Amino acid sequence: MVESYGSTNTDRVNAIDSITHCITLRAFTLWFRGACTSTPEATLIMHIKKILIANRGEIAVRIMRTCREMGIGTVAIYSDIDRKAAHVLAADEAVCVGPAPSSESYLNMDAIVAAAKDTGAEAVHPGYGFLAENAEFSQRCQDEGLIFIGPKPDVIRLLGDKTQARKRLSEEGLPITVGTTGNESEEAMMHAASAMGFPVVVKASAGGGGKGMRVVRSADELPSALASAQGEALAAFGNDEIYLEKYIEAPRHIEIQILADTHGNVIHLLERECSAQRRHQKIIEECPSPVVAPDLRQRMGEAAVKAAKAVGYTNAGTFEFLVDADLNFYFLEVNTRLQVEHPVTEMVTGVDIVRHQILIAQGEALSIAQDDIRIGGHAIECRIYAENPEQNFMPSPGPLLSLTEPSGPGIRVDSGVYSGWVVPMEYDPILSKVVTHGESREAAISRMVSALSQTVITGIASPVPYLKELVASKAFENAEIFTDTLDREIDGWSPLRPEEEAMLAFIAHDLFGMKTQAAAPQGQLQTSPWTQIGAFEL
Repeated sequence: MVESYGSTNTDRVNAIDSITHCITLRAFTLWFRGACTSTPEATLIMHIKKILIANRGEIAVRIMRTCREMGIGTVAIYSDIDRKAAHVLAADEAVCVGPAPSSESYLNMDAIVAAAKDTGAEAVHPGYGFLAENAEFSQRCQDEGLIFIGPKPDVIRLLGDKTQARKRLSEEGLPITVGTTGNESEEAMMHAASAMGFPVVVKASAGGGGKGMRVVRSADELPSALASAQGEALAAFGNDEIYLEKYIEAPRHIEIQILADTHGNVIHLLERECSAQRRHQKIIEECPSPVVAPDLRQRMGEAAVKAAKAVGYTNAGTFEFLVDADLNFYFLEVNTRLQVEHPVTEMVTGVDIVRHQILIAQGEALSIAQDDIRIGGHAIECRIYAENPEQNFMPSPGPLLSLTEPSGPGIRVDSGVYSGWVVPMEYDPILSKVVTHGESREAAISRMVSALSQTVITGIASPVPYLKELVASKAFENAEIFTDTLDREIDGWSPLRPEEEAMLAFIAHDLFGMKTQAAAPQGQLQTSPWTQIGAFEL
């Protein structure tokens, strides 16, 4: 069913009021320039008149923002429980593609392709997650005459298989860690691990986001790690192939953002540091990296550009590397899609990556060259999830009773929720991303602490207090956080020290006792909150 939302729709107005902070003054200026000049981009951006965004939440809203600036119509897809989601209310049109389970909605290729055709969309933007790195979906769009805003199916297929990607790109000179090639027996992997020396890391060949990944520090741990990694990989990706790599102690995660057109032009947009991770999932990213010097930046950038050209890469993509204590870098994987952390690159370089994704998909040549890319200050991003850091970061779905998001100079918020929205348990719990920009890293950090102080979420738990404490810490200030740091130090985290918690409990009890004693009838004293609540049932 296709639904068009008019300006009289109260839900839509309220939701758009909640997400208008995403449209920055700078974004409006870029749009205004494009609308009022006769540059090649301004005259050619109308080739695609309507795009279906095959995603949800904050990334769908963010893509729609650029589409709106370019004068391109947008189509949202949604599941039954997402009918009033922010991305649906922000779109020009919306199509229901199935019930709540993602396998029946956001992964339903037949329904998504039908929605694109029914609404007259010429192109599909997959965002990230769901079908973004699915070669079959890219091929399906191509076969159906739809423009897939991303790499070609054969490139996604090659780089989506980590073992094949490692083999192919090592042939192009990219340094890789010692490892196996996949499809080995358990006995062969045991032998390979012994030859490499522990610790080693087990990885899923088709994986991502830390799924199917285990760090193994002894031979005794390996059999169970292989079994559990295979099971998790099969459940997450439908592919249980795994492989081994030599584990690098205290590594940094540095990635290079690239743009590649269909005319053979490839550039990189500097690097991002993504070492602040929880269970292999990034939670804070920054651009540029505080430890990457110009020489290393140039070598990593050139390596990524060379590899992209070698495999015929087109559109936006990210080459990810691990960097050891001696600042040697090793190829990790390629993400053949837009990254969650792309805003920090946009804030520092001034390049709208989504805009260039669309232009490249239209067949445009890149309008920017490598020499045009400059480091304009420093940017930091914090991911805000519906999760409880005091309960080992368990998901915290439910009604978002109220939401206050930060605003001001140098602050950008990419949000996919609004006050009153019920956060579903069926999908990734990311709510928004808070991004700050400053002339220096110190300025960006200070602005982030202020921005997180302005962020207030009630009704569900969020990691905002944890992120604020982390960004303000000496370890972050001194750039001493590695990919394993947070997992080692995260257990038992609380926004308050034990003595502070005890003091608050004592004060609360004392105040409650004073209140109830004053309110109690003469000669009676009710000192327990349970006597006030009465009978109830969970």
